[in-house]
Amino acid sequence: MTDFATWTRAAQTRIETALARALPAADLEPARLHAAMRYAALGGGKRVRPMLAYAAAEAVGPGNDLTVAAACAVELIHVYSLVHDDLPCMDDDDLRRGKPTCHVEYDEATALLVGDALQSSAFEVLAEAGASAEMVVLLARAAGSRGMCGGQAVDIASTGRTLDLTELEFMHIHKTGALIRAAVLLGALSCGALSGDRRAALEHYAKCVGLAFQVMDDVLDAEADTATLGKTAGKDKAQGKATYLTLMGVAEARDYARGLVDDALAAILPFGDAARRLAEIARFIVERQY
Repeated sequence: MTDFATWTRAAQTRIETALARALPAADLEPARLHAAMRYAALGGGKRVRPMLAYAAAEAVGPGNDLTVAAACAVELIHVYSLVHDDLPCMDDDDLRRGKPTCHVEYDEATALLVGDALQSSAFEVLAEAGASAEMVVLLARAAGSRGMCGGQAVDIASTGRTLDLTELEFMHIHKTGALIRAAVLLGALSCGALSGDRRAALEHYAKCVGLAFQVMDDVLDAEADTATLGKTAGKDKAQGKATYLTLMGVAEARDYARGLVDDALAAILPFGDAARRLAEIARFIVERQY
C-alpha cells in the first residue's frame, strides 16, 4: 500500500482532473463567469473534503465513478462557500489559497455569481453520476440553513461576543462540520447502502474530525503567517470572531484537537485497515501547518 503522502498527491490530482472536467470551459459564454469559476476552483487548496470522500469509500468498498462525483460535488460546495465568505459583506478578505480572492481578481458581482454557479454545479455533478435522492438531500442539508449557511449565520451574529464551548461547537458543527460529515457519508454511500452501526461510526468520526479541523484552523490563524496559510493570518482576532482561542490557550487547544482525533480514530476501529486513510487524514488535520 502506498504511503500517505503519495496517496494524498494522487487524490489531489484526481479531484483536480474531475473539477476541470466538471466546470465549463473558460472560453464558453459567458466567458468571464466561467473563467472566474475555474479561477476559484482550480489550482489550490488542501482538498481535505474530497480526500475524506475517497477515504470513506475505501473504508466500505472499492470506489467508483460516483465516488469521484461525490468528492467533486463536496469540493464545489466548499469553494463556493469560500468565494462568498471572502466578499466584503462577509469577511472582506483579499487573499485565498495564495492568490487574490475571486472578487479582487474579478469583481464583487462576478464573485457572487461564481458562488451561485458553483453551488448549482455541485448538484449537477451528483445527479449526472446517478446519485441517489438520499445523497442529494444529504449534500443540500449540509450546505443549507441547517448546515454550513446556518453556521455562518451564527458566526456573524456572534462576532464581538464570547461564546461558551457548547455554543462554539454548535456553530462549528454546522459551519465546518456539516460539509465534512457530508464528505464522509457521500463517499461511503457512493459504494452502496450503509448499516446503522457503520453509518453511526462514520458520523461520529466525521463530527470529531470536523471539530478538530476547526480547532486547528483557529490555532493556525493565530500562529502561522500569511505566506504559509495562503490567506490573511490573524483575521479572526482582528474581526472579533468567536474562536477556540477565546476560550483556551494554544497548548490547550492543540491538546483538545488531539483528543478529538483520538475519539475519531476509536470510532473507526471496527473498519480495520480499510479505514487506514481516514485515520491518516485525521492525524494530518492536527499535524498540519496550513
